[in-house]
Amino acid sequence: MSRIAVASLVGTTIEFYDFFIYGTAAALVFESVFFPALGTAAGTAAALATFGVAFVARPFGSVLFGHFGDRLGRKKTLVSTLLLMGLATVAVGLLPSTESIGAAAPVLLIALRICQGVAVGGEWAGATLLTAENAPREKRGFYALFPQLGPSLAFMLSSATFLVITLSMSKASFAAWGWRIPFLISIVLVVVGLYVRLRIEESAVFTATAVDRRSDRLPIAAALTRQPREILFGAGAVVMTFAFFYVSMTYLTTYGVEKLGLSLSTVLSIGIVAGLAFAVTTVIGSVCSDRFGRRKVIMTANALAVPVALALFPILDLGTPTAFAVGMCLPLAVVGLGYGPAGALLPEIFSTRHRYTGAGIAYNLAGVLGGAVTPLVSSQLAVSFGGSAMGFYLAAIGLVSLLSILALRESKDNALEGTALREAATAPAST
Repeated sequence: MSRIAVASLVGTTIEFYDFFIYGTAAALVFESVFFPALGTAAGTAAALATFGVAFVARPFGSVLFGHFGDRLGRKKTLVSTLLLMGLATVAVGLLPSTESIGAAAPVLLIALRICQGVAVGGEWAGATLLTAENAPREKRGFYALFPQLGPSLAFMLSSATFLVITLSMSKASFAAWGWRIPFLISIVLVVVGLYVRLRIEESAVFTATAVDRRSDRLPIAAALTRQPREILFGAGAVVMTFAFFYVSMTYLTTYGVEKLGLSLSTVLSIGIVAGLAFAVTTVIGSVCSDRFGRRKVIMTANALAVPVALALFPILDLGTPTAFAVGMCLPLAVVGLGYGPAGALLPEIFSTRHRYTGAGIAYNLAGVLGGAVTPLVSSQLAVSFGGSAMGFYLAAIGLVSLLSILALRESKDNALEGTALREAATAPAST
């Protein structure tokens, strides 16, 4: 379990680091590099739109890699997702600007962003399944936290990387070529991730159900026809975590620099602290879910999301670095509380034969609604009606997630077939 937990943590950290550095670069420099003719406001909107394209691609990634993950195995599929993400990320770092190759630059940027979306769409379900399917039932929430820590660590790593680079060069150099460095150094992380992942073994649950899998030639069809309710409400239960996280990661970065007048180094430094808050509450939520249940912990997070959303922009608009830090840390702390238990919840509510596909679709459907739609809609609301309108929108999403988790049953005592078989085999015989 230790090797599996570490492999899942390393893999998701690398995948989401590659995914997040794009978001930071899109918020900071992509409008001038790839959309210079649109001007600052429209260029930034276009850059953030390319960030959202990946979320539209993520469900396709969950279907594609879910099919192979359910048919061929979790390990082989996770190696493929890591390779695809790494190659696409390095290619973004090498991509010429619009000034150099014209309209082909933004077109290629979008194509590479789609590849990133497909890769991360297949990553999450496989990484969480490896831990959840091998963990003992009473510690499933604890072990499932390791892949869930990946995004928070990746967010801190992404912020720290950009902070070091911006402090070590002029703004002109950063805009011209410095922003490419985080993309190029990801190749080192990918090599490390491949080494770790190639050393783990296949999920015991997957191996134990080899005969049953033969009847499901199309796991996507089985998931949609047999468990549509779980897909719908599973996605709804975690959409808040996506909405709050990606608004914090992309929009608030721009908001702190352009609207509040804070320095870029201050905003990035605060991003590291906020990522730490995210990591701490992810651990708390995961561990508490083993004791109190996934449903209660996620319900608590979704309920807290409503007042946090309403208070967010009044706090931010105080304009001080301290207020910005509170405004960044509060929503990410709520995200972690709900995101941690999701690593166990979603695998637990789907059948093994189509678990990779079903959990992946639910997770990435939430990603589209929360990660792609929310930053675009809420930023337009903020421009037209002020930050309070954006807060009401986020609060509404919190209510949707609260109602969705209420529609699901508690899952922490659900048996995952392979885990149940192992526990039965190792249990002492009754007299």
